[in-house]
Amino acid sequence: MRTLLWIGIILIVLWALAWLVFRASGFLIHLLLIVGVILLIASLVRRAT
Repeated sequence: MRTLLWIGIILIVLWALAWLVFRASGFLIHLLLIVGVILLIASLVRRAT
């Protein structure tokens, strides 16, 4: 019975960690997308001048 308790606790902790990692990765993906667009625009502006 104690083993099931530990398995349950481990699963809840792993779920919480996975949730936080996916939330952070979503933020990082959007941040990288914004940086990429800014660099693309800067490259086009420098090429035009």
